[in-house]
Amino acid sequence: MTVLLTLPVLLPLLGAALSLMLGRRPDFQRVIGLTVLSGVVVITAVLVYHTDTEGPVVLQLGGYAAPFGITLIADRLASLLLLVSAVVTLAVLVFSIGQRVTDYGRETASTTFQPAYLVLCAGVSLAYITGDLFNLFVAFEIMLSASYVLITRRTTARRVRAGMTYVIVSLTSSLLFITLVALVYAATGTVNLAALSLEFRELAPGVQTSLALLATVVFGIKAALVPLHFWLPDSYPTAPAPITAVFAGLLTKVGVYALIRIHTLVFQSDTVWNVLLVVSIVTMIVGALGAIAQEDINRLLSFLLVSHIGFMLFGLGMATVIGLSGAILYVVHHITVQAALFLVSGLVTRRTGTVSLREMSGVAKSAPLVAVLFAVPALNLAGIPPFSGFIAKITLFRAGAESATVWAYAATAAAVLTSFLTLYAVTRIWVSAFWGAEREPFPDADPSDEVTVGTGLTNRPMVFATSVLVLTGIVISLAAGPLSAMSERAADDLLGGEQYRSVVLPQGEG
Repeated sequence: MTVLLTLPVLLPLLGAALSLMLGRRPDFQRVIGLTVLSGVVVITAVLVYHTDTEGPVVLQLGGYAAPFGITLIADRLASLLLLVSAVVTLAVLVFSIGQRVTDYGRETASTTFQPAYLVLCAGVSLAYITGDLFNLFVAFEIMLSASYVLITRRTTARRVRAGMTYVIVSLTSSLLFITLVALVYAATGTVNLAALSLEFRELAPGVQTSLALLATVVFGIKAALVPLHFWLPDSYPTAPAPITAVFAGLLTKVGVYALIRIHTLVFQSDTVWNVLLVVSIVTMIVGALGAIAQEDINRLLSFLLVSHIGFMLFGLGMATVIGLSGAILYVVHHITVQAALFLVSGLVTRRTGTVSLREMSGVAKSAPLVAVLFAVPALNLAGIPPFSGFIAKITLFRAGAESATVWAYAATAAAVLTSFLTLYAVTRIWVSAFWGAEREPFPDADPSDEVTVGTGLTNRPMVFATSVLVLTGIVISLAAGPLSAMSERAADDLLGGEQYRSVVLPQGEG
């Protein structure tokens, strides 16, 4: 089982190296990518079952005991997110193979996409399973290095500007992160998370609060919390649909995962819990208001992405088992739903040749399947029952009611308002893009890969990949009972921390 723990990182890295060597054989590249990510899905599914029934899986690399060596650990939360992320990355790769493009489906993609994409997948996996702060930094740098390549491919003036914003903000965040690592090591003498959870308690209260707030800023930038979110709506919409989808589905959630892991295991502070609640309120409202003001479909979805990060922060700020359970449910739900919506956006812009809602109409008549693929995740995101978004929100509302504090009530009210604003925003997309008179589809230079759907043509792999993600969201809804129970067990593990420390540290130190 410990060998399986390394494979979600090693397989994509080996696949990236092999894919890079076969740069002139794109067909082989595709086979490698699909094989590697399919294997990762199977492996992570095994890890989910094992961690939920047998407990965390731990590997001390090189045989050096913690806290001196490098620790890899998968518990319930990490393995669950590994599985959902693997499904999303596989579906997005299938979509990108069908698209073969940079924008509206009309340009051939270069062969650098697949190696960079697999490196990104390896970085995401490492972020989930690393057991120390420094290697979490390494994981983020792996992701960012790959994302720099992906977001700046096929450069235009607009994409260069957006890429510069993304790179500058990411580098600033990285500098703050390495500063955090240095300060933590100077104060405690370790960067191992399990050991830190013990050493941190011995620090002066002022030092604890300062380090916790710095960690919040570092991971808040990566998770796009308001007011640290400004880079995301300017960067993500300029990238091709599959890249935007995987960024929106995974990169911000890795930041949220880091916030959950760090603040529950190490930086526990009542002051920080209240700060997180306040930030969650602002993030939900500002993101939703920003969304309804947009005319670009991708910018609208990007602001909704920012807004719904606030729901996850709301659950974390509760610092209760039910609140964390709701946050975990919301992360799992949002990864699939947000990625699916950006893939649908790719299908819509492929047909219309534009991202402007003012210039779209009638897609429901020309491509009714695409309309269905939008409607399901849109309703899910808005929290309409019986979808998983509704179940996650009800869990969060319950946590707010049980907490019975002013900030908890305020966050609950903000979450309700944001849900209505989200419904209004996705309704705007529906009315503008899908209703109205049918327009002539944007011409395709290579229609040989198209399949007739209704009265129009749609790309087979792109529709298949999007359908898989939409169905995954439905499966999450159907499995809400077992998933909620597992999320509650994961939340209990997070707040306690004893199990994490006992399996990582030498006997007697946990």
